[in-house]
Amino acid sequence: MIVLKSPQEIEVMRRSNAIVVEILQVLSENARQGATTLDLDRISEEICKKRKAKPAFKGYRGYPYSLCASVNEQVVHGFPSKKPLKEGDILSMDFGVLLEGFYGDAAVTVPIGEISERAGELIRTTREALYAGIEAAREGNRLSDISHAVQGVVESKEFSVVRTFVGHGIGRDLHEEPQVPNFGPPGRGVRLREGMVLAIEPMVNEGTYEVEILDDGWTAVTKDRKLSAHFEHSIAITKNGPRILSEP
Repeated sequence: MIVLKSPQEIEVMRRSNAIVVEILQVLSENARQGATTLDLDRISEEICKKRKAKPAFKGYRGYPYSLCASVNEQVVHGFPSKKPLKEGDILSMDFGVLLEGFYGDAAVTVPIGEISERAGELIRTTREALYAGIEAAREGNRLSDISHAVQGVVESKEFSVVRTFVGHGIGRDLHEEPQVPNFGPPGRGVRLREGMVLAIEPMVNEGTYEVEILDDGWTAVTKDRKLSAHFEHSIAITKNGPRILSEP
């Protein structure tokens, strides 16, 4: 069942997402050569505590950390570690909070120092695909119009869209209906309505779209071990178009 949110509930979600945005900005500033993703996880928890918010991912279905930190070929759900980041890495960070009964959720991919031209193009394309999907998230459109817009941008640059993981509705639960794939033909699925809140999150691979799960049971990596990037915004569908809740 898709749960429509009232303007008042969307305002609470804007506040929860504002904390997510703050945390991702601070983490991005601290994501540099020599830092560890375990350090970033600790920073994220400290800010949550100051803002009286609960990290959304810690303990969710047994996930042991607050931050999902995925480096290079890691697609999503990477465990923070003590391994220092190095020049040329790319780091995807996915973070969520629970505030006043509602979730916020967003993700970014950042370069560590100087990165390759191809890695930079992957990051730019993934971000562009996210905003193409958001632009399609308009009242009266179909759900798969979002999916088709994302896929079109990605494949025009000869990258591939991950199919195993998708976006989702969000609200009082971290993952609600509907699922939001990043691929597929347009004009299918539910009609988009005012009050729907969606987490749109393209995961884009340099090579094949296929992924594998590591022995930890969580970390997804590209099957060919080429790079992957991930961006996500939580957005509300309004009569005036999509409203991005997770922007500064």
